[in-house]
Amino acid sequence: MARYIGPVCKQCRRENMKLFLKGERCYTDKCSFDRRPYPPGVHGQRRSKFTEYGVRLREKQKVRRIYGMVEKQFARYFTMADRQKGVTGQNLLNLLERRLDSAVYRLGLGATRSEARQLVRHKHLKVNGRTVNVPSFLLRPGDKITVRDRSKQLARIQTALEVAARREQPEWLEFDRDALTGTVKAMPNREAITLPIEEQMIVEFYSR
Repeated sequence: MARYIGPVCKQCRRENMKLFLKGERCYTDKCSFDRRPYPPGVHGQRRSKFTEYGVRLREKQKVRRIYGMVEKQFARYFTMADRQKGVTGQNLLNLLERRLDSAVYRLGLGATRSEARQLVRHKHLKVNGRTVNVPSFLLRPGDKITVRDRSKQLARIQTALEVAARREQPEWLEFDRDALTGTVKAMPNREAITLPIEEQMIVEFYSR
């Protein structure tokens, strides 16, 4: 599937908030959003007024970029969430958080979701003792994520753990740092997602 391979810092500036797409760099003075907190492009510093459609579009784009998805994939997750019982917006965030690459990032094994996705793709991780190389694999309560023995000394994992110390670990995940093992204790709830996301706007965007 196609992926955005351009400068990710432009995405933070476009959405007018820090999306933490560059790992440790986002916590330093080199962060592009801190240095230039306005949209990219020659007209970035102009005042712009969004329509109701524009506001909902920007919210959808923001969440899509946080989780590193293309439009077709993100829309498919919305369709899945809409078919489930309960609140569609919360169902959507639940599905996104339960992705294996997202959980690996939340555990701190990847400095960014992009790096966590790469770790999964390169078969550095196991779920319930079996190697899984599908980033979109949906986790369930009781699933155990482990790092393969030959991968435990990877420098990128050790660096990611240091960066993760600055983030808050969600309550639905349990992590044993010595064994590099994570356990899904429960389904992720809305309170576990601390980023300022207004999921109802995404529902309204797709329901228009």
